[in-house]
Amino acid sequence: MKKKVTIIGAGPGGLTTAMLLASEGYQVNIFEKQPFIGGRTSTFTVDGYKFDLGPTFLMMKNVLEDVFSRSGRNIHDYLTIEAINPLYRIVYGNGKEFYPSSDSVEMEKELERLFPGNVDGYRRFMNKEQKKFDLLFDCLKQTYLSPRDFLKKEFLRALPHLGAHKSLFDVLGQYYKEDDLKMAFTFQAKYLGMSPWDCPGGYSIISYIEHAGGIHHVMGGFGEISEAMAKVIREEGGSIHLNTPVKELIIENNRIVGVYLENGSKHYSDYTVINADFAHAMNTLVKDQYKKKYTRKKIEKSKFSCSTFMLYLGVDKVYDVPHHNIIFSDDYKNNVEEISHKKILSQDPSIYIQNAVITDKSLAPENKSTIYVLVPVPNNTSLIDWEKEKEGFREKVLDILEEKAGLTDIRKHIEVQRMITPLDWEKEMSVYKGAVFNLGHNITQMLYFRPHNRFQEFDNCYLVGGGTHPGSGLPTIFESGRITSDLILNADDKPVPTGDEKGKLALT
Repeated sequence: MKKKVTIIGAGPGGLTTAMLLASEGYQVNIFEKQPFIGGRTSTFTVDGYKFDLGPTFLMMKNVLEDVFSRSGRNIHDYLTIEAINPLYRIVYGNGKEFYPSSDSVEMEKELERLFPGNVDGYRRFMNKEQKKFDLLFDCLKQTYLSPRDFLKKEFLRALPHLGAHKSLFDVLGQYYKEDDLKMAFTFQAKYLGMSPWDCPGGYSIISYIEHAGGIHHVMGGFGEISEAMAKVIREEGGSIHLNTPVKELIIENNRIVGVYLENGSKHYSDYTVINADFAHAMNTLVKDQYKKKYTRKKIEKSKFSCSTFMLYLGVDKVYDVPHHNIIFSDDYKNNVEEISHKKILSQDPSIYIQNAVITDKSLAPENKSTIYVLVPVPNNTSLIDWEKEKEGFREKVLDILEEKAGLTDIRKHIEVQRMITPLDWEKEMSVYKGAVFNLGHNITQMLYFRPHNRFQEFDNCYLVGGGTHPGSGLPTIFESGRITSDLILNADDKPVPTGDEKGKLALT
């Protein structure tokens, strides 16, 4: 008889786990409260304009390719993926524009144009960070269920490179002198919802990943990833139940045996995988008397990422700006300080803009564009009154689009608009405190110190997503799904497939 697996949430971590386990013969059921698949890795359409809801960068596409391969599929039968070059346009506060590239020849030309004398630093960065990446990624792919796991050779090799005592910005100072150039290689800390001046130095591998492996776009939008994964799950006999929220975990003798659904029914299974936002799940799906470690008080004292203010604009023209754009504030360090520590709305925010129609014309009606705008802002521990502030902040962001980003007179061309505030992330998408990048990635919340993939609170319960190991970001969330599926295979003494090969023993 097939073993049953219940997965709470159809985000990328849950979908990865479901793909891998369904392809190994498990009976998989995903229960998703939203009417759509993918969580924030989804798309939505308004009057012919199609927008990514959340992620817009695909890095380390080989990680996603491996998930499909392990499920017996070729990803290219399901998705069309295009490389983006230049990686992005960076606009500094003084108006200077920088176009980093994953093509090393083009990158060196661009450095000589804007930051002469830094080619040697770039070459040292690429060489040294490659070695660091190889060590750290091997480390992050391991499980950390016990302090003994710190004795694994992968961790011991990576230990000198974790950057526990040096910030990301400090690490880039080993390669470059100009702060503007350091910013171009450290703003990626925002992918983790952190400040470059607080983020552990080990995360310098993120900018290396961009420059070495490139940034990719999924044609049709990033929701196509989720839809493709769902298709594989269904092909393998798995089921995805939309509009079906879980009310509570069923706990017997400290073991999760199933879930109560909001519709009043019960669903029993051998294993339960939580893909819901971790803090939200602990506070809402588990009765307080059952929790030992992750109590409400413990959750409240944890460190969380920043949030984002979002604008999705459908406009009746095509702007000649690149696919990805980073617009820095005049004083980026102060802007980050206001987000991370002062927790106030910045008067001069930095913003990210996606102009995807330059690459993918399927996303908008002919001669029109989808403009996606993301502004890092404090999470909801700030107590900012978003109902009061959102319209004024929107106007400030539109000013930046028109005055700094090259989207001239965009107000005159807006046909459709959607706005999401941190309060909306919390209330509509069940993101604790609106912290869209989940638990912070400080050293005390990494590896063994992050909630475990085989959850330590209950038997037969597992975690996936940004709130567990290895952390936030699509590649690492896919990895969390792989780690968790391998742990379940291991619990059943089944071999773990590696791509087209079978027989590698599972994680211990």
